Amino acid sequence: MSSKLEQSKASGPHAFLNKMTGTWEGTSRVWFDPAELEDESPVRGTMRPLMNGKYILHEYETAFKGKPVTGMALYAYNLDTQKFQSAWIDSFHSGSFILFSESAKADADMRVLGSYAYVTPETEQHWGWRTELEFRGEELLITAYNISPEGEESRATEFAYRKVS
Repeated sequence: MSSKLEQSKASGPHAFLNKMTGTWEGTSRVWFDPAELEDESPVRGTMRPLMNGKYILHEYETAFKGKPVTGMALYAYNLDTQKFQSAWIDSFHSGSFILFSESAKADADMRVLGSYAYVTPETEQHWGWRTELEFRGEELLITAYNISPEGEESRATEFAYRKVS
């Protein structure tokens, strides 16, 4: 393994990623309108390292208005481009697409930006989706924001996790 990766795992971006390893429980929240919480449900997730800590696989189960929701995300840090990356799918939000996201170069925090298309027979709109992962003490907060085609941002989803093992 490269010395850059070993250094990153010891005290850099990969150390941040590997801090997420474990089993998590908490609350999942969804907003369609920024002024009104649409749903709040329990969430349980596991995060495990892949390939000796290069990547983290996040798998979770929650619900939306009583209906089961499952999902997963793959988190990474590209040492060459110096960017966090993620690929996310779930049974409620992502339809049949994979949402790929990436941070700004050398961003110290894991804030990744991706995009998706909202398609109807009448229109095709391209929206942004920004996801932030941050530790607040013992809590891991994963918050995602919708970004309208006009650039307006509003909170869309949130996982407020506590590590259980």
